[in-house]
Amino acid sequence: MTILQALDRYYDRMAERGEAEPPGFSREKIGFAIEIATDGTPASVLDLRAASGKKLVPQLLSVPAAVKRTAGILPNLLWDKSAYVLGRTAGDGKRTSQEHDAFKAAHLQLLASADDPGLIALRQFLEGWAPERFDAPPFSPDMLDANIVFRLAGEKSFIHQRPAARALLAARTGSEGTPVPCLVTGRASLAQRLHPTIRGVNGAQSSGAALVSFNLDAFTSYGKEQGENAPTSQDAAFRYGAALNGMLERASRNRLSRGIGDATVVFWADTSQTVDEAGARAAEDWFTAFAEPPDDADEARKVRERLEQVLAGRPVEALDARLSRGTRFHVLGLAPNAARLSVRYWLSDDFGAFVERLAGHYRDLSILPRPWGERPPSIAWLLLKTTAMQEKYENIPPMLAGEVARAVLDGTRYPRALLAAAIMRLRAGDDPATGWHAAIIKAVLTRDARLRRLGTDATESPERAKEEPPVSLERDNPDPAYQLGRLFAAYETAQRMALGKVNATIRDRYFGAASATPASVFPLLMRGVRPHLGKLRKGGKGAWLEREIEEITYRLQPPLPRSLPLEAQGRFVLGYYHQRKGQFADREAATEIEGTDAEDTGNDE
Repeated sequence: MTILQALDRYYDRMAERGEAEPPGFSREKIGFAIEIATDGTPASVLDLRAASGKKLVPQLLSVPAAVKRTAGILPNLLWDKSAYVLGRTAGDGKRTSQEHDAFKAAHLQLLASADDPGLIALRQFLEGWAPERFDAPPFSPDMLDANIVFRLAGEKSFIHQRPAARALLAARTGSEGTPVPCLVTGRASLAQRLHPTIRGVNGAQSSGAALVSFNLDAFTSYGKEQGENAPTSQDAAFRYGAALNGMLERASRNRLSRGIGDATVVFWADTSQTVDEAGARAAEDWFTAFAEPPDDADEARKVRERLEQVLAGRPVEALDARLSRGTRFHVLGLAPNAARLSVRYWLSDDFGAFVERLAGHYRDLSILPRPWGERPPSIAWLLLKTTAMQEKYENIPPMLAGEVARAVLDGTRYPRALLAAAIMRLRAGDDPATGWHAAIIKAVLTRDARLRRLGTDATESPERAKEEPPVSLERDNPDPAYQLGRLFAAYETAQRMALGKVNATIRDRYFGAASATPASVFPLLMRGVRPHLGKLRKGGKGAWLEREIEEITYRLQPPLPRSLPLEAQGRFVLGYYHQRKGQFADREAATEIEGTDAEDTGNDE
């Protein structure tokens, strides 16, 4: 099923819930309504904006479908911004008079033979309107550049909602052209020349962007123009546009609030003979909880327990009576691309398969101790912590974010660039003791090892095949890179216990070099740790640390590696993290390290 076909089907769900706009209408941000008397004189102005924090924001109202403007002057019907409706704007407005003239001419022609009181009042308002009239009550500067609708004084509905107005709009539907087979529905119908504008994608133009468009000769074939290159019926184009715009609204339950990198993510389930609306809603709620675990501790714990139950082999329909086996589920990631939208990923599969892959991602990511506590990390938060400079969302590499999301949701290999990005951030100064980088490195290595073992990854050579990395400290791990990471952590602990806080630790100075070229760095570190251990010995401390260093050194067979490949550098980070956190399991070690930290705190005070 294609993206447009799936969106076309979702429109039916929206219509059944009463959330879909009827054909020929769209939801637009409307700020004000002008009340007009039956003789066309303006009676009052209604402020339709609602409070959102300290700001007033326009309401989303169903109005006649917005025209698709590029460089030309095209008025909307029965509503528009102040420049078109009133001939006034807050800016320079070089084309304002032309825009107002176009709006006035289009409506005088449209309403010429209208006999409805509301439509007659609107025609008389436009006939008698002069832009200078805006400077007098009831108009106010807040209306400038806002979208405006009309209402007949004494009534509750807007003029564009009147039956006569709807009939007039329906009669204007174009019927020229030759029907062609629609690529979405398969039925012969008139093709849509310009596809609908999609709004709500983060980073895209505020006026909207096109998911499907052909506006240059290079995009066309066989001399066909615009929508004729991919014939989509007018009805199907409206339906997919209405469905996607509805899901992209800020308050939508079918949109991830944060997004993943530069991609805005929407998702939805199909209803069928075996899946009702309640089952589809349940699937969407579950996906939201798994993809963006809640902040509430109790709810986050429930999400983690559900993931663990799925990992234990329980089918999702056994965890929630509303869920049905075979629920079809879709995930769409959209990114801005000038006036168009890029499809970062389009994934469609059984809902149970998506849950199993999210649970598998959580399993691959698992490391002890968990740096994220009880709340499983979202994909966006994970990328923020491991790949973004200064931990800012705008610094998440956009292409990498798309590849990671696809790997998580499709169950494929994590991109090798993710491993490189995490290690690069550590070389740039990120703290490896937080555990976030170790977790993502462990996930990449774990999935690679499992796919090789299952024989689904033929690109890896046999000599690179390693067993899955450990979840927690594994003292007898045979991998030399893992043991070197442990040894580096032990040396750092010796420095910390002997000297307390220093301006630059060995981690600050040598971590990147030690993980990449251990043979050139560790001899220097070995010489430097001896006086630290001697100082601790004189103070009656560090016996456990000397035993730890001896045990690790015993497992390292000379000579030390001259260099470590990227995967081995990742295992070095894992060994470091496990040693840093695992040494607290020893009561003697924990007591001495905590005592050192307490002394440092006292010195600072």
